[in-house]
Amino acid sequence: MPVITLPDGSQRTFEQPVTVAQVAESIGAGLAKAALAGRVDGTLVDTSFLMTGDSGLAIITERDPEGLDVIRHSCAHLMAQAVQRLFPEAQVTIGPVIEDGFFYDFAYERAFTPEDLEQIEKVMGEIVKENLPVSREVMSRDDAIAMFDSMGEKYKVEIIKDIPGNEELSFYRQGDFIDLCRGPHVPNTGKFKAFKLTSVAGAYWRGDAKNEMLQRIYGTAWGDKKALADYLFRLEEAQKRDHRKIGKKLDLFHFQEEAPGMVFWHPKGWSIYQTIQHYMQKLQNESGYQEIRTPQLVDYTLWEKSGHADKFADEMFSVESENRMYAIKPMNCPCHVQVFNQGLKSYRDLPLRLAEFGSCHRFEPSGSMHGLMRVRSFTQDDAHIFCAESAIQDEVAQFMELLFRVYRDFGFDEIILRLSTRPEKRVGSDEMWDKAEDALRQALNNSGLAWELLPGEGAFYGPKIEFSLKDCMGRVQQCGTIQVDFSMPERLGAQYVAEDGSRKVPVMLHRAILGSFERFIGVLIEHYAGALPVWLAPEQAVILNITDKQGEYCEKVRKILAEKGFRVSADLRNEKIGFKIREHTMQKVPFLLVAGDREMENGQISVRTQDGQDLGTMTIEAFTDHLATAVARLGRTGN
Repeated sequence: MPVITLPDGSQRTFEQPVTVAQVAESIGAGLAKAALAGRVDGTLVDTSFLMTGDSGLAIITERDPEGLDVIRHSCAHLMAQAVQRLFPEAQVTIGPVIEDGFFYDFAYERAFTPEDLEQIEKVMGEIVKENLPVSREVMSRDDAIAMFDSMGEKYKVEIIKDIPGNEELSFYRQGDFIDLCRGPHVPNTGKFKAFKLTSVAGAYWRGDAKNEMLQRIYGTAWGDKKALADYLFRLEEAQKRDHRKIGKKLDLFHFQEEAPGMVFWHPKGWSIYQTIQHYMQKLQNESGYQEIRTPQLVDYTLWEKSGHADKFADEMFSVESENRMYAIKPMNCPCHVQVFNQGLKSYRDLPLRLAEFGSCHRFEPSGSMHGLMRVRSFTQDDAHIFCAESAIQDEVAQFMELLFRVYRDFGFDEIILRLSTRPEKRVGSDEMWDKAEDALRQALNNSGLAWELLPGEGAFYGPKIEFSLKDCMGRVQQCGTIQVDFSMPERLGAQYVAEDGSRKVPVMLHRAILGSFERFIGVLIEHYAGALPVWLAPEQAVILNITDKQGEYCEKVRKILAEKGFRVSADLRNEKIGFKIREHTMQKVPFLLVAGDREMENGQISVRTQDGQDLGTMTIEAFTDHLATAVARLGRTGN
C-alpha cells in the first residue's frame, strides 16, 4: 500500500503499486491530460514510472521548467523520426536540449535545404496527429549494438561502445523510431502543441574538427502557440539586432579568414572601444587601482608553475624561439603575480590593486566562434587584488559597488548574481576551497541581494561570483566575475611581511567587470540595436548644409563643437537634405544639425534626433549645453 506524498503535503494511499499517470488520474482528468512526467523523490521520471513503495511525487506539466525540457527533448525525437521517414538513409547521432530549444545531428549524403525543413516540420505534424505512444525499453549492450548495426546506424554503435559497461542502456520507442536516451519523455506524440524548426548548420562529429562533418537541425518547442509566437518574435528581433550585421552596416569592424576569430576594428568601432577604455581607466584609478602592462609571450614554464599548462593547455597558443617554448598569454593572472613579486611587500602595501587591459589569446574551435561574442584574440578589463585573508569580504563588497555603478552607466539595471563552487578539475586543498567559498558566500549574504548557487562551475584555481546582466530582450549575458584564489600566489612564490614580522601568502582576487571588451561591445550593439547612448556613439552629431552657401558656416560649427571635445562631423555633399538626413539616421547618429540660410543668419542650427524628434532651432551655445547634458547622462535609464 504505497503512500504518495504530493508537493502540498497531502497524501494519497493506493492498494497496489501505482504509476505517475495513475496518480494524476486519481487527482483529476485535467491533470491527467496535462501530465508530461513526474518527479519521484527528486528524480525526473516518465508518467509510466511505477512506484512500489512510499514516495514523494510532483507531477510535471508544461507550466514547469522541467516540463518544457521534457517537451523539447521529446520533440527532438519527433524531428528525428520525421527526418528518417522522409530520408531513410539519414543516420541519427545525438539530440540534446539547449536554451529555448533542441537540435539533432544527422549524417546524410547531401545538405538539407530550407524546403527540406518545411517538409520535416509537416511530417512532424502528421506524427503528432497519429498520437503514437512513447515507451521506454531497457536493452543489453550486445543487443543494442546488434540492433543499430543492422539499421546501419554506425554512430549509435560508436556511442554505445563508449558508454561505461555498468551503465543501464535505456531506449525510447515511438512507432517505427527508436533511439538511445536516458529520458524522460512525453507519454505520447499527441502532447506537442507548438514547435518550429529554425535553422540548419554544419557540426563536426563529437565536436572534433578531425571528424566528419554532420548536419545539425535546430528547433524550438513550447507549451502553447502563444509562447511559440512570442519566442519567434524575440528571435526575429534578435536577428535584426545581430551585432555582425549592424557592425557591417555602421562600418564598425570586420573579420576575415586570414585572422580567424580576431577583430579588424574600423575607425568608428575603435572610437567605441577607446571611449569604454578611457571610462574604465578613470573609474579604476578613482577606485585605487594601478594600471600595468605585461608581456604577450611568456616562457611556458611559468604556465606550468601556475597550473594553467595542466588545466588549460588545449586553449593555449604556443610558439618556439631560440630553443625555448613560449605561451601566448591566455590570461593575465600569472604575470600580475610577477609584478607583485618585485620587491618585498609588507602588510602596509595591501590591498594592492593591479589592473591591465590585457590582450589575451585563446584557441576557440572554428565552429564555436561567433562575431565579437566568441573570439580568439580579446582584451579583458582585468585586475587582481592582493590582500590579507581578513580583507576579502571588504574588497568583494567594494568591487560589487563599482560593478553595479558601471552596469548602470551602460544602461543595465537588472543584474543576476551566481556563486560558482569547486569544479572536479582543480588545484589547491579542500581547506583552501572551503575558506574561499565561505568568504564569497558571506560577502553575498552581507550584500542583501538575491543570488543563485552553481555547484562545480568555479575556475580551476578558485570559486567565483558571476555577474550577469539582462539585455533589452531578456537574454542573460554573463560579463563580470570576482574569484578568490589562495592557490596561485602560493604556487608562484608571492609573499608579504605580516604585522608580526612573519612571511605570509596574500590572497589573490581575480576580477573583471566587462569581461572582454569585444564581447561587451557586441552586447551593447545588440542591446541598443546600434543606436548607442550619446556618450558612446562614434559620431555624436553631424552638421548638414542645405545648399553650398552654408558650407563655411557648417564647418565653423563643427570646429566649435570639436574643440569642446565632442565627436562631430560635417556632411557638405551636394545632395538633397532629405537624402542626407535619412542616411545619417540609418547610421544611428544621435543628433542631426541642419543649417540653411535662416540658421546661418541667426547663428543657429536646427536640431533633430536620431529617432525623428524635432528639437527646433538652437544657438550653438544652447546645443553645446544640450549635448553635454546628454553625454553626462551616460546610459542611465533612471536617476
